[in-house]
Amino acid sequence: MATSKLKRAARVILVGAPGVGKGTQAERLMKRFPQISAVSSGDLLRTSVRNKTPLGLEAESTMRAGNLVPDDMILKLILNELKAKRWVPLKTSVSDALPAEPSDEPDASFILDGFPRTAAQASRLDAVIPVNLVVSLITPVNIILSRIASRWVHAPSGRVYNTDFNAPKVEGKDDVTGEPLTKRPDDDEDTWKQRLRKFEETSQPLLDHYHNKGALWTVQGNSSDEITPQIYREFERRFA
Repeated sequence: MATSKLKRAARVILVGAPGVGKGTQAERLMKRFPQISAVSSGDLLRTSVRNKTPLGLEAESTMRAGNLVPDDMILKLILNELKAKRWVPLKTSVSDALPAEPSDEPDASFILDGFPRTAAQASRLDAVIPVNLVVSLITPVNIILSRIASRWVHAPSGRVYNTDFNAPKVEGKDDVTGEPLTKRPDDDEDTWKQRLRKFEETSQPLLDHYHNKGALWTVQGNSSDEITPQIYREFERRFA
């Protein structure tokens, strides 16, 4: 795959229904534009807990008590990661009166995964570090349901197969190890519809928030292969 160079930093969020292909688009963007990195709030949280950092210990205590990790704690994890990479000034704090002045160097580009999920969280993120592109991915529900029904995974490696367009060489077996493929627990139609309802409750206010900020861009397609070229063109127009 040909790669392209960015000329300024892209600070990006991908928004879309469960199963729309956010992970696929993120992977393709990072291959096409190698200056982009992934910043996953979930990965940062798990790493922090595993390494028993002060924030990790605080988060673990919160979760053991049956509570959700507060937004400010997630923001601190994200901010610590950006500071470690020198993408924002080291003195930046979540309690600052003004947002950080992030680096505009192309290597300071990232796709933020897992946060924000609500308009309230987006407002908190704005107060710390502004994103400059929010991509709303839209694929018809019936297409996503068909995709989920055809999806199988090799759980130990995370490899994903689809019997419609990316089938394993041997039915039901992982191409690399030959081990059996399984279904994801949430790849059940009823479970997915519950997740969709939850997504729809929170996503429209989130999208409205970024629309009002002038950062929202919407792309539609029946498959990831339809959507990807449109995203590449938009990134090149905005950042390259």
